[in-house]
Amino acid sequence: MSCEETSCRILARLIVAAFFSLCLTSISLAQTTAGKPAGAGPPPNINPNIDTRQRQIDENRLRSAELNVGAEERDQKLLQAAITNMKEDFTRIQVLRNDIARNLIAQKPLNHKLLSEQTAEINKRASRLNVYMRAHTEEEKERNVPEPKSEEMVDALVQLCRLIDSFTENPALKNAATIDSKGIAKAKENKANADRDLLAIIKLSGSLQKKSDGLRIP
Repeated sequence: MSCEETSCRILARLIVAAFFSLCLTSISLAQTTAGKPAGAGPPPNINPNIDTRQRQIDENRLRSAELNVGAEERDQKLLQAAITNMKEDFTRIQVLRNDIARNLIAQKPLNHKLLSEQTAEINKRASRLNVYMRAHTEEEKERNVPEPKSEEMVDALVQLCRLIDSFTENPALKNAATIDSKGIAKAKENKANADRDLLAIIKLSGSLQKKSDGLRIP
């Protein structure tokens, strides 16, 4: 069901409820004056403001419903935007990983300008994923990853590719919607591994970007 249909149904229900409430009020007033001959007994105590008050209550209910529907629509849009961004970042990191791996397999000379751009983008997108995942490790203080030496660049790039493989293939990211009560312990373990891999990707890609930036030819 769409958000617009839900909003319409909510407003329709409130309008029906308000109308029903008004009908009950009218019936109640009619019953208090029925069954007595005209002029018998004291005159009925009719509050001239009752209709105004009821109308204000109904208007407040409708206004509150409209505000709630508006908030739900905004939340839905924010959620959809977050999902779209995560899918884009997740896919793009894998594409960049494949580009790096392809050049390594072909044993092409390292293009430090290209590597600087690729690792910088991996770092940016992995960091944005972490905004939603809130990755953390059990270690209170995490060591900074030193910049690899020139002769260590290939090994560091291979390690980055393996980290991305481990992260993107993690069941915690693929099967989050199908976890049952029996698989909670395993799901927590998978999530911990995903957190560790993502943080390692962020740190290693940052170190590689700095080293490649220093080695790139102007």
